[in-house]
Amino acid sequence: MTSLEDLIDSRDPALPLIEKMLGEAALSYQLLPPSTDRARVLSGLQITTRSPLGAVAYETGGLLIDHGWLRLIGSGHPQLPRNLVDWNKGRADGYLLVADDAAGGFFSINGGGLGDDVGAMYYWAPDTLRWEQLDIGYTDFLGWALSDRLATFYDGLRWDGWRHDLQGLKADQCFSFFPFLWTKEGSINESSRTLIDVGEQFEINVELASKLDKPD
Repeated sequence: MTSLEDLIDSRDPALPLIEKMLGEAALSYQLLPPSTDRARVLSGLQITTRSPLGAVAYETGGLLIDHGWLRLIGSGHPQLPRNLVDWNKGRADGYLLVADDAAGGFFSINGGGLGDDVGAMYYWAPDTLRWEQLDIGYTDFLGWALSDRLATFYDGLRWDGWRHDLQGLKADQCFSFFPFLWTKEGSINESSRTLIDVGEQFEINVELASKLDKPD
């Protein structure tokens, strides 16, 4: 394993790039300060702070974007009580979960379990229950998440009054819809919405997706 000292890159860190992206952000955001557990998180990831992912893991507790709709995971914070290492432990297989949203969608970096394009970003969409290629890496994902392109991406996954509803949502929760959005009966505006722990939603998705993949 690479030592923490070698993982912390003081010559060419990615933090200035992230700060530049934040300075040019078109959306509201909240940059959470890093956890006291950040050294363990970075060591667990074995990624240097020269990479934006390593910088987010070590220099931040995470990012809340667009009124908290999108949550980028870092080293953890009381407002975002998850970190990149513990959140993925026993949960992700062949990919690394790095962000999620209020609609119950999950973003990951492909580690080989989602296809041949290792390092590419994927989205587990709540309206299809399929992993979808985004054709970008994590660095471009950061810039994209802070841009006005986010609204276009979520067209069809945001309901009337979603900003108001986010006021009662914690960053370790998401909305669960019934009928499910991926069914013919599901509708972003007509399905009922309930608050659910985001980890519980992930496990529900895993179970449902496994059933959908089984032949009749």
